[in-house]
Formats: sequence, C-alpha cells, structure tokens
Amino acid sequence: MISSEQLVDKTMPQHVAIIMDGNGRWAKKKGKIRTFGHKAGVKAVRASVSYALKNGVKVLTLFAFSSENWNRPTEEVGVLMELFKMVLGSEVKKLHKNNVRLNIIGDTSRFDSKLVSRIHEAETLTEKNDSLVLNIAANYGGRWDIVNAAKELIMQVQAGQLLVADINEDTFTRHTCAADLPPVDLLIRTGGEQRISNFLLWQIAYAELYFSDVFWPDFDEVAFQVAVDDFTERQRRFGKISEQVS
Repeated sequence: MISSEQLVDKTMPQHVAIIMDGNGRWAKKKGKIRTFGHKAGVKAVRASVSYALKNGVKVLTLFAFSSENWNRPTEEVGVLMELFKMVLGSEVKKLHKNNVRLNIIGDTSRFDSKLVSRIHEAETLTEKNDSLVLNIAANYGGRWDIVNAAKELIMQVQAGQLLVADINEDTFTRHTCAADLPPVDLLIRTGGEQRISNFLLWQIAYAELYFSDVFWPDFDEVAFQVAVDDFTERQRRFGKISEQVS
C-alpha cells in the first residue's frame, strides 16, 4: 500500500490511469495491419513507466485489454495474447531492476495456463518493490469490477462476517481491483476519442480527464508531460466551491 508519507509532490498526480488507444489507426495510417500498431505500442509503455519513475507518479494503471476486446477478430486477439506473454517475459526484469511493482488487474480466469503462470511469476518477483506500482488492466471492465466487489460483500454478509450496516464506500473500495491504492487523479485517453470505455468506473469518480489526439504508439514522455501540465493548472474542488479550495 502507498503510504501518505510517500506522496511527496502534491502538484503531481499520484495515480495516473491511461486508456492506450489508437494502435490500429496508427498502423493503418502507415499502411500496416492493426497488430503492427499493438507491437509498436510497447515503446510507449516503456516511455510512460520512465516518465512516472522520473516525476514522482506513484501508481500508473494502463488499460491493455478490456473484457469487451474478446469481440475483436480472433487473429487480433491471438496476437494480443502472445504479445502480452512476450512483454511479460522481456520487460519484467527491467521493471524489477527499477523497483517497479507489477500488478495485473482483471479477470485472469480466461487466460491460458502459460499466461497465468507468467503473470504469477512477474507479480511474485516484483511484489516488494515500491518506487512505482504498475497496474496492467487485462480482461478488465469497470462494471465487472463493481459487480465482483458486490458479490464478495454479499458472501461476507451471508457468512456472518459483515453487517449490512457496515457497508460503505470504504468497505466497497477494499473489494475492488485497486483496493490498496489511492484513487485515480488523472485519466488520460490517447487516440482522440473522448469516452471512458468501462475503465475504472469506481476509481475515477473525481479524476481529471484528459483526452490526447496522439495515437498510443507516439505517446512519449513529452506527451505525458503535456497531460500533466494540463492537470496541474486545474482546480480540484471535490464538491467544494472555488473560494473554499483557495
């Protein structure tokens, strides 16, 4: 869990979530197939992790594969799964060396045994690291996360472990995928689209939203800084009026 003592720079977003969009359109503009764009997007992941480490972002959550993405062409889904395995194999040691803790959030039950094994190995290797928490949302959906948390609470009530009167926002949050992490401060979506796409619905209640026209494979540290600059110029009121915050 990220402690309050670790949250040093209050002008920086402590938890940044990114919807990595635009891989297919980026590839199409270059006359390539969609999967070429997904492979190129790995470089942008590295750049985002590098920026977070250099600038004091404590949690970075990347939307890699939604629960709705299974509806894409079978070939594309297959390439994405193989790419996921490859990246886990090639990048985890680098993350560990940079003191990054890796978490995979989402329903992993649909993944094959080899991928599940690599996920477990990666999470185990990096579990004690504390410079940055890197969440990769894979087979994740915000509605699924909320329903899953509700089911867990219901089971605790039925087992006599929890009273209905004790269920509040805090107890609910503890049953979501990002239970031990601060809420999202800044949500970035690349690729020019302006929608949330069922991502972290519970966790972004008071997040600042930033929509970038940059396709994901071109999203570098400069583009990340532009989003953060926009964030730092906003006044976050959390239900209060401007004078109260000032």
